[in-house]
Amino acid sequence: MRNFMKVCDGINVSQIALQLKQKPHLWDQNKQRKEKSDSPHTAMSDIWIRYNDDTEAKASGDYSNFNKMHYPVWYPVISELPEIRNIAMALMGKMGATHLGGVLITKIPAGGHIKPHIDGDWHAKFYNCKLYIPLQSNAKCINRCEDEYVVMRDGECWYFNNLVEHEVMNNGDDDRMTLIVCMRVE
Repeated sequence: MRNFMKVCDGINVSQIALQLKQKPHLWDQNKQRKEKSDSPHTAMSDIWIRYNDDTEAKASGDYSNFNKMHYPVWYPVISELPEIRNIAMALMGKMGATHLGGVLITKIPAGGHIKPHIDGDWHAKFYNCKLYIPLQSNAKCINRCEDEYVVMRDGECWYFNNLVEHEVMNNGDDDRMTLIVCMRVE
């Protein structure tokens, strides 16, 4: 495979999946990704755990410069899902990463679809290693990069090339929840 690589498996994600079910208020506190009219992410929900400090943008209501180059920060939600920091740091060590970028959780409902797209902004290029760790998945949730298809299982960690066209189709009966960790690997 050119665009997918299984990094490891056996990551214990059951506690995080349980916490997410117990804390529905964590979803969609930041809606910029899904509310843009041309967004491929309109059919999903997410939890932003680490990205650009949004204090000024929230206060002013002006997000026009929000996705410009920045040093990511942990959002307050990390205190409710602290195991995510441990997983991210362990994966940085495993991959030999030099910088930690954005960290988020996405949820695609049964029948949902992240439309085909290419992540071409500065964040995707600088943080050149994007890892998926399914927290809850199913055998009918399919990840595609170009002409390659993968079904990812709970607790596995997959690198994938987000600089080419990719999409996710959840044809199963359950939500698909995935932790996404972006990092720079020299």
